[in-house]
Amino acid sequence: MPVTLLNGARATTLLLAAGLALSGCVTSAGLEPSGKPVDPASLKAGQTLDGTPLSSAAWPTQKWWSALGDPQLDSLIGEALQGSPDLQIAAARARQASAAAQVEDAARMPSVDGKASYSGIRLPKSVASEPLGGRYVSIKSLSLGFNYDIDLWGGQRAAWEAALGRANAAEVDRQAAAVDLSTNIARAYSELAHAYIAHDLAKDELERSQRLLDLSQKRMDAGLDSKVQLQQNQAQVSSARQQVTAAEERIDGDRIALAVLLGQGPDRGQAIQRPRGLQPGVLALPSNLPAELLGRRPDIVAARWRVEAASKDIKAAKTRFYPNLNLGAMLGLATLHTTDLLEAPSRFYQLAPALSLPLFDGGRRRADLAGSDADYDLAVAQYNKALIGALGEVSDDLGRLRSLQQQLVDQRDARDIARSNFELAMRRYGEGVGNYLDALSVQQQLLLAERQLANLEAQRIDLSIQLIQALGGGFQTDAGSAPAALAQTDAQ
Repeated sequence: MPVTLLNGARATTLLLAAGLALSGCVTSAGLEPSGKPVDPASLKAGQTLDGTPLSSAAWPTQKWWSALGDPQLDSLIGEALQGSPDLQIAAARARQASAAAQVEDAARMPSVDGKASYSGIRLPKSVASEPLGGRYVSIKSLSLGFNYDIDLWGGQRAAWEAALGRANAAEVDRQAAAVDLSTNIARAYSELAHAYIAHDLAKDELERSQRLLDLSQKRMDAGLDSKVQLQQNQAQVSSARQQVTAAEERIDGDRIALAVLLGQGPDRGQAIQRPRGLQPGVLALPSNLPAELLGRRPDIVAARWRVEAASKDIKAAKTRFYPNLNLGAMLGLATLHTTDLLEAPSRFYQLAPALSLPLFDGGRRRADLAGSDADYDLAVAQYNKALIGALGEVSDDLGRLRSLQQQLVDQRDARDIARSNFELAMRRYGEGVGNYLDALSVQQQLLLAERQLANLEAQRIDLSIQLIQALGGGFQTDAGSAPAALAQTDAQ
């Protein structure tokens, strides 16, 4: 309930003391958040990551995609970073959060308002006698009003710091959107490269099947094969044609997907040329991984800022349980006659200091604080989830990449053996000691081995890009600007 004080500083002091005594009627006792940020050092991953080479250069650079070795990919990512709707959405949200922080900052400042007013009334004689009754009377006024809500307990500052933390989180989200966009384009580009390789292998299989069908037709005409064998070969040709068509459809689909990521229409994808062979990154792990992920992963940094903002919201909510002092003043000119408006007798002023005492609110302040505590616990849980998930992603990608390395070695051996067998079969056919049918059958094994090898190579490139994303995608933040709420965790 606001109490207006008009008798000076002494009365203000006395009322402030009384307010402190009475404010115990509305208390925040018993309300505290329960969320605890995870200590990165407690997340054990030594056994899982054991054996992976350590390198200070293993953190991705901001333009990590240039190491993949395709200038067209560099150009596509640069184009997307200039005009993607995803980035425009993230940038608009960052500006919204920044504007909200500016609003909270402005609320901490004094306000001065100017006002010019005109008010007229005709009083009936039954209400007022002459000379006022029965005539029209108007009041003209000019005034300046001053208002300042004194932040005795720092609640307004805490609210501003909370909004500033959310603005910082939104800015990091904007940078995270750029990381996600670049990795998604690189992965889509890698899929397009693999689609072309699959198309080549499908054409080779169609050519082999067609030669086998021609040979089977000749053998059947010569009475050496049955019609059953011919029909089996015809089915292989049909299946090979279907694989070629499917590969062409996949190429078109991957081009459209890239065009969408670029923020362009489908026709933009038609201008994308066949990718070069992409070079996967070197399998290595940065040193001190769990702790440094705090500053390398944008989702973790944004989550930390939101924990910081939630802690400031709690502080702001707690200050609403205490008395608050507001200073108000007004001065101006008012008169019944326009000609007298600027004369000395028209001057007036008003002083209106006020103290608000929270005596009873039906539990609203406690509910607000309980909500702020829950928001903090939610922010901490999301931070913990982001940190644990990030370490899990890195470990999973590394494990799969190590497995793929061995699979690639084995599959290259299988491909080389199949190629050697095919070359031997063709040489025997050329020397007249083997038949062409055996050579075509061996070629089918070679094409299958090459298809499996191409699939593994595509998986390795895709996993390499996913590992880059898991390690932050080149995002870097200034350690000096890190949120303070988790400073103890960082120290540990």
